[in-house]
Amino acid sequence: MKLAWKKNKKRPLATVSKYPNLPFDHKNDNPSNQNDTADGELNKEQHHEPLSAQNEPSVSEEEEEEADVTKLFNSFQSQGTKLAEDGKYREALGKWESALMLMPKSAVLHEQKAQVLIEIGDAWNAIKAAIRATELEPSWAEAWVTLGRAQLNFGEPDSAVQSFDKALAIKPDSEEARDDRHTAMNLMKRRKQLHSSGLSPTRNRYAVGDSTDRT
Repeated sequence: MKLAWKKNKKRPLATVSKYPNLPFDHKNDNPSNQNDTADGELNKEQHHEPLSAQNEPSVSEEEEEEADVTKLFNSFQSQGTKLAEDGKYREALGKWESALMLMPKSAVLHEQKAQVLIEIGDAWNAIKAAIRATELEPSWAEAWVTLGRAQLNFGEPDSAVQSFDKALAIKPDSEEARDDRHTAMNLMKRRKQLHSSGLSPTRNRYAVGDSTDRT
């Protein structure tokens, strides 16, 4: 964060003796010497650095520091992305956590983190990461889709449908939002059927594609 520095008013310079190193006063000074001394003092004042400039921070140093932070953030992010593509999800999370320490308001990184957490089965933390992404970028449809998928994996199809609806309100032509919403609606219907048949969905869980036939 750049600090706002107040410029101090330039205060008058202290009176300088013409002979600062001598312990006695000089009388009957030579006028030519006085002129030379006055010219020297004038030159000193002309070359004196303004006090306000001394108090101002170096813009170039601040810019360099911001550039270094951005460069380090991008490095951590790209390393994490490469690890995630190679299936090294926990290592990827470690890199992204380091990147978020530098830029905690990166919606893209929170969304990527949520995707990886879904992959390793940590639906609860995936929900938290996806929620953060939607808070930072509420008009980003993909973040709402990721949140809906995390909610589905956590067993909350009702909440997932709401997230997919928000994604579709932002991006009506999103096929993944429509498909995932359809999946969530089917899960809701199935849960109602289990309730109506007297079965508890918490004690009778079925993975998608499992056969319900009994032998």
